Amino acid sequence: RDRSPGGIFLKPSWWRFQSSPCHQNAPSFLHSIRRMAKENTFEVTQEKPHFPTLEESTLQYWRDIDAFQESLRQSKGKPAYNFYDGPPFATGLPHYGHILAGTIKDVVTRYAHQRGYHVERRFGWDCHGLPVEYEIDKKLNIKGHHDVLKIGIDKYNEECRGIVQRFTTEWRRIIERVGRWIDFDNDYKTMDRSFMESCWWVFKQLFEKGLVYRAFRVMPYSTACTTPLSNFEVSQNYKEVSDPSIIVQFKLTDEENSYVLAWTTTPWTLPSNLALCVNPELTYLQVQNKTTNTKWIVGKDRWPWICSSVKKNAEKDFTVLWEKKGAELKGIKYEPLFDFFKGKALENAWQILTDGYVSTEAGHASSTKL
Repeated sequence: RDRSPGGIFLKPSWWRFQSSPCHQNAPSFLHSIRRMAKENTFEVTQEKPHFPTLEESTLQYWRDIDAFQESLRQSKGKPAYNFYDGPPFATGLPHYGHILAGTIKDVVTRYAHQRGYHVERRFGWDCHGLPVEYEIDKKLNIKGHHDVLKIGIDKYNEECRGIVQRFTTEWRRIIERVGRWIDFDNDYKTMDRSFMESCWWVFKQLFEKGLVYRAFRVMPYSTACTTPLSNFEVSQNYKEVSDPSIIVQFKLTDEENSYVLAWTTTPWTLPSNLALCVNPELTYLQVQNKTTNTKWIVGKDRWPWICSSVKKNAEKDFTVLWEKKGAELKGIKYEPLFDFFKGKALENAWQILTDGYVSTEAGHASSTKL
C-alpha cells in the first residue's frame, strides 16, 4: 500500500484487475518503475564544475560531428538570410572589441538559422587602409609618398598583400574558442578583385539612381600618407601632449607703447586674426612695466599667472594704472600682427569686442581670446 499526501490509503490499480489474464505481470511492471526512479535521466552535475573544460568538450563534440557545416547542409535550399559583416583588419590580433562584436553577430545569425533560414557565414579580412600600409612603412622604413614611388607602387602593394595572412592562425583559434560558428576555410578578403568590383558596382547603382551627392567635410589629414584619416586611424596614434601656447601682445593704435595681451593655444590662427574678445562683466587692468614703461591690458584674474609666465614680480616690476570692467574696453582698436588683410578687411576689424562666453579659467577654450 501507498499513503497519499492527504493520508488516504490507495490500493495499486493492478489489484483491481486480478481477474485479468495479465495480472501476473503487474509485479514486474512495478519493479521496472521503481528501478527507473532510482536511475538519473541526465548525467550527474559536478558540484564545482570546471567550465573551461566543459566548453572544450563541447567544442570538440562540434568538431567531431562537423556541427556548423552540417547545419548549413540541412538548411540548404531554405530562404537565404544575408548578414553584412564589417571584417576586422588583417594586421592585428583579436581583442575584446572583436570578441564582443563577434558574439553579437553569432547570436543574430544563429537565431536566423533557427527561424528556418539558410545563413552562410564566411570570415573576412579588411586589407585596405592605413593599418596595412603602416606595418609595411615600418618594415621598409618608408617616411612618405616619395619613398613609395621610389620602390614602385606594384612592389609596395605586393608587400601589403604579403602580410594579410600573418595572424590567420591566431584569429581562427580565438574565434573558434569563443564558440562562434563561421567559415574560415572559405573566407574572403577586401583585396579580392571580385569583392572590389562588387563594391564599385553597388556604388554605380547608387550613383545612377541619384543617391550620391558631393559635399564637403572637415577631416583629419595625414601629410605623410597624403590621405584623409578615419576616426579609427586617428585614435591609433592618440597621444597626450602639451598644447603649444603663447602670450601675444597686440599694439593699440590710439595709445603710445600700449598693448593688449592675449593667450592662445592655436598660434597658427594669428595670421588671420581680426578681433579680440573680452567678457563685459570681468575686471581688467592696465599695468606699466617700471623698466621699459610698456603698458599692458590684462585680465585681473589672470594677472598672477601672466607674471609667473614672463618671470616677473607683479609688485616690484609693474604699476597698476587703472582697473575697468570689460564693457569699457569695447571698441578699442589695435594694429594687426600681420598685414595680409590690410586694406581688405572691413572697417570694424581689429578691435576689442565683448561677449559673455569669454572665461578666465585656466585651459578654458574661450580664454584664448584675451
